[in-house]
Amino acid sequence: MDFLSREGSPISAELWSKIDEQVISMAKKVLVGRKFLHIYGPLGAGVQSINIDDSTQLAETEGDIVQIKGRKFEQIPLLNQDFGLLWRDLELSDKTGMPVDLSSALQASATISKKEDELIFNGNKELGHEGLLTAKGVIKLELSKWEEGENPVKDITSGITNLFDKGLVGRKALILSSDLLVKLQRIQPGTGMTEYERLSKLVDGNIYYTKVIGSKKAVLVCAEPQYIDLVVGQDMATSYLETKDLNHYFRIIETILLRIKNKNAVVVFE
Repeated sequence: MDFLSREGSPISAELWSKIDEQVISMAKKVLVGRKFLHIYGPLGAGVQSINIDDSTQLAETEGDIVQIKGRKFEQIPLLNQDFGLLWRDLELSDKTGMPVDLSSALQASATISKKEDELIFNGNKELGHEGLLTAKGVIKLELSKWEEGENPVKDITSGITNLFDKGLVGRKALILSSDLLVKLQRIQPGTGMTEYERLSKLVDGNIYYTKVIGSKKAVLVCAEPQYIDLVVGQDMATSYLETKDLNHYFRIIETILLRIKNKNAVVVFE
């Protein structure tokens, strides 16, 4: 089944290829969560739910009727974003060979990428989806004044120690709000290094920043797949939506869900 409705669309294979290239290229520039999260999938567009296991409680009950403790099932939400191309622009390209301006596709790709990161970091309270910053049971630590002394290094070292104390080892990633990133550009006296460089050494260079988490916030994660991953049903793809007033409309879709399997693997500073 061609659920993307491409085969019957009036869009040429060459233009579809260019749209795909631009949409994916922009997504790679914008997406933050996928830079450190393990991807589970793609599982396929038809997969609508997935199990989320609490690894600290996962076990089978005993008796004649056996259930799995520490396991719940959750729907994989669908994200989408529309954009359009004017028929006159396509006609001009067809007659003259001029490339089609795909700015609208780029903007739509950036928007749906931001929606993905919003879901990963902040979840969706209305729909019951947890994010890295909003999940119940994650470790919460107070954020010091990062413009003073060695507070950034002290905070993150405390977070890493917390992970070690919980028995969590492996690849770590630090995600910062934009304002905290700016505060890390000062050189710490006596070290000849910026605070950013010092923190980078603590997490093997895995420092990222995003605006979706707001301001004065940071989150440290142990990003191993046994602790946390990102479920991908249908990976980001562009479908043909409709023709209206001769113009062509498209919809970028994807289905994704964050799975936190061990809440101790997430340390939130705020």
